[in-house]
Amino acid sequence: MAKLGKRTRAAREAFAGKENLTVEEAVSLVKANTSAKFDETIEIAMNLGVDPRHADQMVRGVVGLPNGTGKTVRVAVFARGPKAEEAQAAGADIVGAEDLMETIQGGKIEFDRCIATPDMMPIVGRLGKILGPRNLMPNPKVGTVTMDVADAVKAAKGGEVQFKAEKAGVVHAGVGKASFDEAKLVENVRAFVSAVARAKPTGAKGSYMKKIALSSTMGPGVSIDVASANAAE
Repeated sequence: MAKLGKRTRAAREAFAGKENLTVEEAVSLVKANTSAKFDETIEIAMNLGVDPRHADQMVRGVVGLPNGTGKTVRVAVFARGPKAEEAQAAGADIVGAEDLMETIQGGKIEFDRCIATPDMMPIVGRLGKILGPRNLMPNPKVGTVTMDVADAVKAAKGGEVQFKAEKAGVVHAGVGKASFDEAKLVENVRAFVSAVARAKPTGAKGSYMKKIALSSTMGPGVSIDVASANAAE
């Protein structure tokens, strides 16, 4: 059995016996036990009582975190003419049409968010098998298929987070950096939980939010009391 390092042992000891904490307690514990040489991401994972294989149980949405993510988001926009100019002016990193499609088909994906104007969807649709599995496919439900490309680019750059339930009914996202103040991380966590609560699908049966856990990139996780996380915005 591999020998655990001092930092790993210390973190595990700090988390031992602690579960179903308040959001404030969980944030404090996770933040205090980050030890990597880089600014770790604080990550939330939510186990939902849904089966995403059924259309009426799919959970997906978008939330603007009040304090941003602390991450530099690279944005690609499919647009032409004035809309392409709007996207560039708003700070898009890559703007194109057929040329951008060919770049992606060639295996070069240098962006974290993809936005498209509605008229570009016949082109973007050809990339479904590439962008879909990476959760990069533009979708009107989360505001990434829109004529308001400038607003969409600014939102993506400003801390907007998309979420989507995976096969096991798990939703996860980064909600800030370890360098954030605890109060800002708490705000972000509550905003994310609230957004997922609002996205409850019509087909969800029984308990919707089963478990919530918080962790850092390199650290252990701790469970958050679901009722308390849901109680306040």
